Amino acid sequence: MLSRRGLMVTAAALLGALAASRAEAAETLRIGYQKSSTLIALLKTNGELEKVLAPLDIKISWHEFSSGLPLLEAINIGSIDFGADVADTVPVFAQAAGAKLAYVAEEAASPSAQAILVATSSPLKALADLKGRKIAVTKGAGSHYLLLAALAKAGLTFKDITPAYLPPADGRTAFVSNNVEAWVAWDPFLSSTIRQSGARVLADGSEGLASYKRYYLASADYAAKHGDALNVIYSKLVETGRWVKANPAAAASQLAALWGIDAATVEEANSHRSYQVGAVTAAGLSEQQKIADAFLAERVLPAKLDTSALAIWTPKAP
Repeated sequence: MLSRRGLMVTAAALLGALAASRAEAAETLRIGYQKSSTLIALLKTNGELEKVLAPLDIKISWHEFSSGLPLLEAINIGSIDFGADVADTVPVFAQAAGAKLAYVAEEAASPSAQAILVATSSPLKALADLKGRKIAVTKGAGSHYLLLAALAKAGLTFKDITPAYLPPADGRTAFVSNNVEAWVAWDPFLSSTIRQSGARVLADGSEGLASYKRYYLASADYAAKHGDALNVIYSKLVETGRWVKANPAAAASQLAALWGIDAATVEEANSHRSYQVGAVTAAGLSEQQKIADAFLAERVLPAKLDTSALAIWTPKAP
């Protein structure tokens, strides 16, 4: 017969074995994000997603990307499961590359959160002045479509400019070094550059140029099999978006440390974003087809796309 001490040791060993077994059985959710993925950045820092996913035996591994297109490419090749968050243009390019994706959530339009910047002393005063200029832009980003739409409004095409396809950090370097004559940026890079270098906004997404919605996506396979996990994530995104808008100073203080940007600049950047997270609907994706057709007309995309072909995951009512 085991002694009391022996029973305690045996029980402890069993509990340890059970914990180890659960740890081995726990599934890992691989989340990709960008520096501009505000809501996910906050959830990553405060550990809230790990906490609410733990009852589902789901762990998280985090993977940072420089921009949205490589993030969705990573979903396409199976390196990550969930992407948070990317501009509206990005899923179009990913779909053109054959990615099997599912829309999970969207942020309502934030047209002033991206803009075409020029130096304060620049002679460029109107969109037509972009003709013949070298312009930095991130390929496949929402800013790419903003530039295309701005050129079209001025009666120009991409053939009328010299695009310099650069990720955000390199685009900023080229801009402040005067190696390009304009830069198409999004927040927080946009507000940071304006405040630090005195850049001037030539045009943003307002006046119908580009709505600039941001989307959260998963691989189609993950969305089909893990609705329970996505429901938890969706609820946390909605909750966090509301908190950011209701507590701008507190949110800016937390993000300032993460982004290496002063809190005042972060608060300014956040004021441009809606952070209103909601379910994706077919009707709400109408601009996606417009974006795809615009890039096709410029021969940036190789063939016509039916953007409604991507799956839409729908959250369950609480």
